[in-house]
Amino acid sequence: MFASVVSQQGIAQSYPVKPIRMIIPAAPGGGVDTIGRALGQKLAESLGQPVVADNRAGAGTMIGSELTAKAPPDGYTFLMVTNSHAINASVQKNLKYDPVKDFSEVSLLAISPYLLVVHPSVPAKSVRELVALARKRPGELLFASAGAASATHLAGELFKSMAKINITHVPYKGGTPAVIDLTGGHVQMMFNNLISVMALAKSGRLRALAVTSAKRLPLLPDLPTVAEAGLPGYEAASWYGALLPAGTSAQIVAILNRELVKAIKTPDVRDRLVSEGAEVIGSTPEEFAQYMRNDIERWRKLVPTLDL
Repeated sequence: MFASVVSQQGIAQSYPVKPIRMIIPAAPGGGVDTIGRALGQKLAESLGQPVVADNRAGAGTMIGSELTAKAPPDGYTFLMVTNSHAINASVQKNLKYDPVKDFSEVSLLAISPYLLVVHPSVPAKSVRELVALARKRPGELLFASAGAASATHLAGELFKSMAKINITHVPYKGGTPAVIDLTGGHVQMMFNNLISVMALAKSGRLRALAVTSAKRLPLLPDLPTVAEAGLPGYEAASWYGALLPAGTSAQIVAILNRELVKAIKTPDVRDRLVSEGAEVIGSTPEEFAQYMRNDIERWRKLVPTLDL
């Protein structure tokens, strides 16, 4: 035991001595990819080793989570995780990993609400008009998501349930291809993070109807929340964090926590995220562990009431 402790301390003192693999469980260009790459660049500068982004899209982020869970717990593989990780714990019955026990939490990095956006061809300029349109055309409106049982899927299902409407889900292998089809008019609506769709909404290629946070965003003061625009109590958001494989030494967890929190709070990264509607956090490992467990429990209570 003593030898093992000494060995882990030695590894932590020399860490890192080779490139670090950052698994991003989504296609390039989405919210988690944008945050991950920005942080990876800062980590490479501060740790003195390359941080290699490895995009593993598909299966509602489960591919990336499984790869991380099975990676050696040596600090050279970490996962940029989203709230889909917590949702999968509640929705998926046959996960190939334990979403809590197979990971070491590093930090909750940022929280970002979604925008409800529609293609400009949709004849609805507000949430109430969209709900009315869906009731006139049951099953005809298609809503895109980053994948079955993803966070963006459940945001749409929650909207569907609370509005008592029939809209049809179209899952994609990540948020980026979903947004591409939405801007092309192949689907009519989507809930997605601001990082991915706000520029498209500002340019007129998409129409933003509402934000999914509990309160209006200072960044978009004229855009109502879904709750005030017609569905009281509606709230949904993405969160982004970092996980290591279970069994990673506490010293390495502490090093990555320190450097990731420092990176997310550097002025250029922080200002970029805030300008895109995100709230920068940068928590302790313990705070992130509690936050993630609370989110898993929230979805476990909610999922049985939804039509999945």
